[in-house]
Amino acid sequence: MNLFDATILGIIEGITEFLPVSSTAHLILGAKILNLEQTDFVKSFEIIIQLGAILAVVTLYFKSFFNIEILKKLVAGFLPTAIIGLLVYKRVKEYLGDISIVLWALFIGGILLIIFELFNKRKVEKGVDSISIKQSVIIGLCQCVAFIPGVSRSAATIVGGMMQGISRTAIAEFSFLLAVPTMCAATGLDIIKNKDALIHGGNLGALVVGFVISYVVAIIAIKGFLSFVKKHDFIVFGVYRILIAIIFYLFVI
Repeated sequence: MNLFDATILGIIEGITEFLPVSSTAHLILGAKILNLEQTDFVKSFEIIIQLGAILAVVTLYFKSFFNIEILKKLVAGFLPTAIIGLLVYKRVKEYLGDISIVLWALFIGGILLIIFELFNKRKVEKGVDSISIKQSVIIGLCQCVAFIPGVSRSAATIVGGMMQGISRTAIAEFSFLLAVPTMCAATGLDIIKNKDALIHGGNLGALVVGFVISYVVAIIAIKGFLSFVKKHDFIVFGVYRILIAIIFYLFVI
């Protein structure tokens, strides 16, 4: 992997991490277009640069991580993911390079997102403070569905929250915050299990470049996404998921 590849993947990660379109899927598809083989280093790269995007959340929501009530909800939402994640980590890594799973997850997820929005009639306007511990646990369980490459962690948590009557803005912000412990844990686990591949299997300079670029782009993407959800639903993302899956299947696969 060279610095150009790292730059492109960093931009892709920064834009897609918090949108309901699956950053993992886009990184895998992006690597395919760049003709990057899904080696252990590339798979770890795709996970670790997500930490750059997560750092953007810490920067923008720094004060929230000192709010005890919010921290309790984040712990409640993170625990289901942590427990299930440890159980399925090895299997998830095996399927990260499976393009067919990614495309099907994008396609089906897009259809479900559109159907959900067409039938979702709840109009609730409450902040993150209104989310209960029970709701946090359910959101955490929904997040586990995103272990399937292409599902989208953001989509799973946002839909899981909206199904409980939480407003788009509130659940979007909670999804950002919940990504911090989730992705920090995923990245830490991957570094521990694949440290040799990271040290000897690729260009650490590329990893740094991808990390920094994903951080900068994610800050812009988060602000843009919050402005979007205040006025629009997620049908456009559902349509996009379907189109990108079809186009990639027809013209790349």
